[in-house]
Amino acid sequence: MYQVRDDRVVEIESAPPPDTGAPLPAVVSDEWHVLLAYIVSEPDPDWDGSYVEVVSPGTPNELVAVVRFERPCCHLFGPPNDEALHGHPLASRGLRHYSVSEVINSSWVHSLERMNSVHPQHRPERFGSYRHYIFAFHDSTFECVAEGFEVKLHRGSLKSAVRLMSQMLDGDMEEGPSA
Repeated sequence: MYQVRDDRVVEIESAPPPDTGAPLPAVVSDEWHVLLAYIVSEPDPDWDGSYVEVVSPGTPNELVAVVRFERPCCHLFGPPNDEALHGHPLASRGLRHYSVSEVINSSWVHSLERMNSVHPQHRPERFGSYRHYIFAFHDSTFECVAEGFEVKLHRGSLKSAVRLMSQMLDGDMEEGPSA
């Protein structure tokens, strides 16, 4: 993990919010690509609170966000979950539950630049285009340093979205899922 300095977390309001109960995030990656899928929050206006809907990766007709990161540098996937999110180094800097955010003035990006500075052809300006994103889910957190990301919405099961993601490793979102 990275040491936080002047970081500030800003929620990305335009990104589809993850489901608060079971977003079931999945990551497909190789050395050049990182794709993330998760079930999107779709509140039922008729829900009266008397029942719980149980979903699994095979549950059909879910709204799934498929995120393709542009020129990813690195990513982390795992803890903390929602109950321990206050233990994340950026919790006091604006990180919120069940959100998609960007870290402004990211200490992680700065530490990556410092780590790379020993390379004989190091160019510090290369790191100026990197952005640090955080997806805070129910049972996990996903972070990625990349130059950007794009989202496609897919209606189906999470399993069907993951199958499509594996076909998208060539980086072409046009071949991927759509809503």
